[in-house]
Amino acid sequence: MQVRALLLLTACLVAGQAHAGLLSDDEARKQIKTLEGRINQQEDTLKQRTQTIIDLQTQLQALNEEVRKLQGRSEELQHALQDAEKRQKDFYVDLDSRLRRIEAGAPQSGQPSSAVVPDTAANATAPIDPVAENRDFDAAFALFKSNKLQASITAFLDFLNKYPGSTLAPNAYYRMGGAYYSLKDYKNAVNSYLTAASKFPSSGMAPNALLGAAICYQELGEVENAKKTLKQIIMNYPDNPITPRAKKRLDSLK
Repeated sequence: MQVRALLLLTACLVAGQAHAGLLSDDEARKQIKTLEGRINQQEDTLKQRTQTIIDLQTQLQALNEEVRKLQGRSEELQHALQDAEKRQKDFYVDLDSRLRRIEAGAPQSGQPSSAVVPDTAANATAPIDPVAENRDFDAAFALFKSNKLQASITAFLDFLNKYPGSTLAPNAYYRMGGAYYSLKDYKNAVNSYLTAASKFPSSGMAPNALLGAAICYQELGEVENAKKTLKQIIMNYPDNPITPRAKKRLDSLK
């Protein structure tokens, strides 16, 4: 509108000049036509810029909508991940509980109980409070799961000193080996794993401990000791679920 008003004003001035004899009619018409062309061009440019701004606003709105959708999807995935982590943790706790019941000789759900005398029962010199025993092991294991590795090693050592005849002793040695391994202290890890396997050969932890020791031997570059330990698993625990892993690792060392 302002452009058109300017055109009218200019036209009036040109017409006035023509009327006053300053410009001929042809010159006045040419100037007015030139002005109209410029104004039309400016109007077209303005329209294009306005349309560009509208298009950009439309694209921005679409992008904002897409961002909102992605944020919603991200929140859904985060919740799903949290649920998966919780299920994994629950599964791990349940599995560990089952292993501990097996180590302690406790009956599984729906199975009859049977008395199991631990290999190290002769080391027990005084009656042990089973509640305190489980509490102390759980405390050490909680440190292990929380990745407080050095603290868990100290706690497991205290547990083993306090309950040398515990049915949880092989589990304690095994977890201690895992803590040393995570700290890359492979020598102490080997000692812990081998102690679990040698002191408690009938324990469910024994083949796992031997495999852990073999892996540590590999880390130390002691390939022959690794082979020897893997062969021990294959020979002494042929039907154990972990034996195929031992065979595969042994084949890779040949």
